[in-house]
Amino acid sequence: MKYQEELAACTECIASTNVCLIEHMGEKEMKTCHQLCLDCLSVCTACVQLMARNSDYLQQVTRVCTDLCNQCAEECDKFDSDVCKDCAKACRRCAEACGDIS
Repeated sequence: MKYQEELAACTECIASTNVCLIEHMGEKEMKTCHQLCLDCLSVCTACVQLMARNSDYLQQVTRVCTDLCNQCAEECDKFDSDVCKDCAKACRRCAEACGDIS
């Protein structure tokens, strides 16, 4: 299957953003982090689906994914939490992988 590395990176990002959300649910100071994690979760899921279908729209969506994942990583890095640091790493890996497509 095409896009194996990219699929793995997006899937890891989906998992990491979910963990970050669950771990820090309700922490008001992390509102922006939560919003970015939710957006990453949605866009990465879309990327996985479009990669699986080799969609003609994949490049446009991976450009959005790259930008969004980089923003999420920056936000997660602001917090002193292993879960947030792991999420930031996964987001950066996903941004890099999706950047290779777009």
